[in-house]
Amino acid sequence: MIEHLDGAVIPTGFDVPVEPLRRAAHYTGEPGCIAEARSFAAHFVDQLRTEWCARIGERASGEVMLVVSELVTNADRHSNGPYILELEGTDSTVTVCVYDSSDALPLRFPKDPQRVGRHGLEIVHAVAAEVTAERVPVGKRVRALLTFRD
Repeated sequence: MIEHLDGAVIPTGFDVPVEPLRRAAHYTGEPGCIAEARSFAAHFVDQLRTEWCARIGERASGEVMLVVSELVTNADRHSNGPYILELEGTDSTVTVCVYDSSDALPLRFPKDPQRVGRHGLEIVHAVAAEVTAERVPVGKRVRALLTFRD
């Protein structure tokens, strides 16, 4: 924040960022990539807390980790190549995007407690405010928007 005092500009040291914090990471699909993606996301959430003064509680932080885990796991299992994790955040939202080389859009199965596995997208839809999947020139992009609640 900058105060204007009779024509003088005085920096107060509390400048607020105006652009969202953006980070991206590339993964090859080698063992350990999912854990690396979770670590990358945890560091990103810490940066939001520091740089944006975002009030991200343990539950919201856990939801970000869960969505990253589910989307990266899907990319790891269902694509034939590397994938990209892209994170964008402010003091009130985090967007998780995963790009992979498969153009097959993910399927969201109906709730079925008898089904073993394939609950990932169901979980993402449960915690995210918005989920989209679309084909892009490199394959597909799955995007989840999370909002922080007090």
